[in-house]
Amino acid sequence: MTDGRIRCAWGDADELMRDYHDREWGVPERDSRKLWEKLILDGFQAGLSWRTILARRDGFRRAFDGFDPDKVAAYGDREVERLLADAGIIRSRSKIEASIRNAKAYVAMREAGADFARFAWDFVDGEPIAWEGPVPPNSPLSEKISRTLRQRGFTFVGPTIVFAWMEATGLINSHAPDCFRRAEIASKALRTKG
Repeated sequence: MTDGRIRCAWGDADELMRDYHDREWGVPERDSRKLWEKLILDGFQAGLSWRTILARRDGFRRAFDGFDPDKVAAYGDREVERLLADAGIIRSRSKIEASIRNAKAYVAMREAGADFARFAWDFVDGEPIAWEGPVPPNSPLSEKISRTLRQRGFTFVGPTIVFAWMEATGLINSHAPDCFRRAEIASKALRTKG
């Protein structure tokens, strides 16, 4: 049942998606750990619907020790097997192993003095970009971020995954032009991109 507000088309699919759309999606995230968690979840979403991941998000948080990068970086074969047996998450060996590698890359960045939030937001000069026009599956910017993440040791971070992550974390505001959330988030955007 809808409340009469105009949303992005996917944002009115059901209560779970509506709540996520209205409260989280596109809100500028500036916490390093939360940015990393969302990047990992977007990696798990590859080839699946976001609803599938969202419905299992609590299971992911439980299974991955609250997405504590230090704990995940220390995972070995035993933890991989535990995760492969966990019906509360997506049981993909390649995605699980990528998450562990990405935790190690995150920790290595932090230990080298690089803050993950600053790293991400530097790509957009610290402010969300309001996306104008059709929303593509990726962009030159997502290609650049993807390439830079891979240079830093991250995997499963292709340009399409990164673009979805940029949308989810508010690096770009790609809410539909008539969506009520676009205006709320656009007030945080200083530039436009089309």
